[in-house]
Amino acid sequence: MDTKILVTGANGQIGQVLTQALKKHHGDEQVIPSDITKLDQGDHTNFVFLDILNEVRLREVIADHKITQVYHLAAILSANGEWNPMKTWNVNLNGYLSLLEIARVSTIKKVFFPSTIAVFGSTTPQMNTPQDTILEPTTIYGMSKCSGELWSNYYHKRYGLDVRSIRYPGIISHQSIPAGGTTDYAVEVFHEIIKHGSYECFLTQNTRLPMMYIDDAIRATIELMDAPSDDLKTRTGYNLSAISFTPFELFTEIKKHIPLASFRYKPDFRQAIADSWSESIDDSRARTEWNWDHQYDLPKMVEIMIKEVSKKYKA
Repeated sequence: MDTKILVTGANGQIGQVLTQALKKHHGDEQVIPSDITKLDQGDHTNFVFLDILNEVRLREVIADHKITQVYHLAAILSANGEWNPMKTWNVNLNGYLSLLEIARVSTIKKVFFPSTIAVFGSTTPQMNTPQDTILEPTTIYGMSKCSGELWSNYYHKRYGLDVRSIRYPGIISHQSIPAGGTTDYAVEVFHEIIKHGSYECFLTQNTRLPMMYIDDAIRATIELMDAPSDDLKTRTGYNLSAISFTPFELFTEIKKHIPLASFRYKPDFRQAIADSWSESIDDSRARTEWNWDHQYDLPKMVEIMIKEVSKKYKA
């Protein structure tokens, strides 16, 4: 059977870039992007409207297109999730459970489930967080993703479903405006500095968090999905790491390119969320089992972000 891929949440920060990468990797006609709304601009090839909570529609899309792989990105993120915990749980976990149950008895051979560093909590070792560790998340987003990891492992062990997952750090990209994440300051800052010359950060200057440039995140996702199944020993979520930095370190790097940029700090409720997360991640298992290796450090990422975001406003 030919590979036929469904991407849920395809209009999100990761989804937009991943969809294009998958089309390049597998061919335009092999990828079906879906979401609850359609973007005004962009590539709409094969796009389908899909609410992940509509199980009947989900079954129809999978059957009609003979889907063999699903990249399940539909979710409500950490900060937004705290405004409506029950909806977040419903979308993030119950929607995923519907997909797993459909996958168990359908044409689907592989499922990608994006997890997150939000599965960690204040009881998790925050420095060089190990792969196997205490998971006591304090946000509904983290709780839903932690539960999703356990269900992923269950469906793999119980039914043999090939489910693969990554615990993403904060993702930095220029392709879309961030929406509802605790690490979003690291994207917002580039837009605000280029538009207005100043930025007010919602975290303190010394809040260190694991981050990753979007190209590394996309490459890691596809490399994991392409890896031989027998090489993968982890079916919850693989730790993934690239760079860790504080707002102060990021802003210092930005000032090397935009010396007149000004920054101030006004922490809000997202500070408590960030304080419960890891500062750095041990991803040695991913590097060993499927040869993961990041390519972008902080200076390289900042240079690209300034260049690409500047193009948007010049246009």
